[in-house]
Amino acid sequence: MRMLSRIALLALTTAAHAATVVYDFNVSWMTANPDGLAERPVIGINNQWPPPRIDVQVGDRLIVNLHNSLGDEDTSLHFHGLFMNGSNHMDGPVMVTQCPIPPGASFTYNFTVDQPGTYWYHSHNKGQYPDGFRGPLIIHDPKAPFKYDEELVLTVSDWYHDRMSLLQPRFMSKYNPTGAEPVPKSALMNDTQNLTMPMVPDRTYLFRIANIGAFAGQYIWVEDHTITVVELDGVYVHPTETNMIYVAAAQRCSFLLTAKKQTSRNFPIVASMDTTLFDALPPDLNTNVTSYLLYNKAAPLPLPTPLDSLDPLDDALLQPQDDIVILPSPDQTITLNVTMNNLASGANYAFFNDITYVSPRVPTLYTVLSSPNSSSQAQELATNPEIYGTYTHPFVLSHNSIVQIVLNNLDSGRHPFHLHGHQFQVLHRSAADEGTWSSTSSTPTNHTQAPPMRRDTLVVEPNGNAVIRFQADNPGVWLFHCHIEWHMISGLAVTFIEAPSVLQQTLSIPEDHLAACRDRQDPIPVEGNAAGRGTREDVTQWLVLDGQPMPPEPIPAGFTGGGIAALVMSCFTGILGVAVVAWYGFSEPVEESSNTAAAVGESGSESGVYTDVDSAGKSVSVVQIEKGTEAVESEAVSIGSEEDGMGMGMASKKGDNGVVVDVDAITKA
Repeated sequence: MRMLSRIALLALTTAAHAATVVYDFNVSWMTANPDGLAERPVIGINNQWPPPRIDVQVGDRLIVNLHNSLGDEDTSLHFHGLFMNGSNHMDGPVMVTQCPIPPGASFTYNFTVDQPGTYWYHSHNKGQYPDGFRGPLIIHDPKAPFKYDEELVLTVSDWYHDRMSLLQPRFMSKYNPTGAEPVPKSALMNDTQNLTMPMVPDRTYLFRIANIGAFAGQYIWVEDHTITVVELDGVYVHPTETNMIYVAAAQRCSFLLTAKKQTSRNFPIVASMDTTLFDALPPDLNTNVTSYLLYNKAAPLPLPTPLDSLDPLDDALLQPQDDIVILPSPDQTITLNVTMNNLASGANYAFFNDITYVSPRVPTLYTVLSSPNSSSQAQELATNPEIYGTYTHPFVLSHNSIVQIVLNNLDSGRHPFHLHGHQFQVLHRSAADEGTWSSTSSTPTNHTQAPPMRRDTLVVEPNGNAVIRFQADNPGVWLFHCHIEWHMISGLAVTFIEAPSVLQQTLSIPEDHLAACRDRQDPIPVEGNAAGRGTREDVTQWLVLDGQPMPPEPIPAGFTGGGIAALVMSCFTGILGVAVVAWYGFSEPVEESSNTAAAVGESGSESGVYTDVDSAGKSVSVVQIEKGTEAVESEAVSIGSEEDGMGMGMASKKGDNGVVVDVDAITKA
């Protein structure tokens, strides 16, 4: 049940003071069939699916009391795009800022929202949210810099018919060595299809679009209407007209649309999945989902007009309304090269700089907070990336430093990269197939005149690159990862540990958060390094990482001992086989057995009778030959053994020349 502390929140009136907005979420399994093709289990909230929309206003305190009634899975909740300044422990990714919430447990998220815009919430636990645990989060702003009459919220997503617990093992398998991501079964809009939205003539609507899908980006357009983009990922932008937008997984976009004055017909609004991301395109897949601007209930709902090409607005060229100029030169530059490769398990993994992400034994935030802080040695520990483990891929950021990230996408697919806790400036994004970035071969877009676009999720083109920049002014542990959920599962993430010393002085963990670690069948330690070693009292173990979780071993660059032995034996067997064939081919014909009569050559050779008994002594061939004539007879006779109680078969044949062959005269073999 939802409880709102302020009445008429959606009216966008200016509140005299900030309110506290409380949502109680009881999370459990249900069944649903949103595309009409297959009923499947989904994760609902309070026995409802789709999950409810969260509505708050800038400055409100949001409290979400979550109870896990799933029974068979842990869970968590992440509020995508929110800074969580001063509330890093409320960010939600499992084993980063909290332990997973076990079945039967409760967990409270409590923080202040201080940024307007379009956001969404979702589970951040082991690829769980595509099972349906996701929904829009809208932060209303009475001081928004644009005017409109009515607001419409639209989510777009891809949709699967199987649970993620079934899809993930198939994806991360040696039987899927290329890492082909599961192709969705359909696309949804507001978790349904063929949605209708009544239009009032000449009224201006604010459409808030959020892609809450797991994989596919979406091309979105409204037939025969021009739209004006005014917000990207919570950042107000100078109004920009276009006919089409591209919204990748996790991105948001808001636009204004003024309804037509004529009401004679209805118009499709279409979301079309980006099929360039799919390794295969099933022939029965409908890649579009269509809804309608309903001007006339009596008029038909027309099919969308086919398009010759998809040409969306380039979001990197938009400018924020606050006109914040480019940040100063970076204090720290981090270059991240994106690759995909197989490990010894045979499965395909994703890598930043040849490291694939693996969760630590202790949540990384808890490692920060539990590291000793009473000596200069302790200060060195907190800022030493080693204690956070090799495979969380940690980078320690100094407080208020300027950080630049260079992204080189060495993969053949697009990737939407998301940074927790921040919005970043987009200094440069290349086209596809331009390779890696360098200061000599390509330079950031010239933003001396135009302030750079900011957002929290950016698409990097296939075999392309991008340069982003932000200020480390939000102490916390923040993930940076690809928001294609299959790539997050396969390890495409790094961890930024921002101002850890400041974090130690300003943050403490609530008891119910610690209980999620402690009160479970497999308790999770809440102090120590990534391997669970070290305490505040014992600093000697903090740099000992024995036992840290690790990915499978790399595939050896050369042959292993077993491989060499197998190769040698294969070669030996092959050579031996060739030798045997050669010996057989060049050998003399085998002489006939001693129980065979003299071979008959030319006509005129002696006549006679010969026999041939098989190796088991069970049958005999009898041939009688007369001099100067053709062969008289040839016959096979079965012979039983004495033990079988069977005597020799009796048979005789008479040839044309009157010679009788008496089979009984043949001696047993």
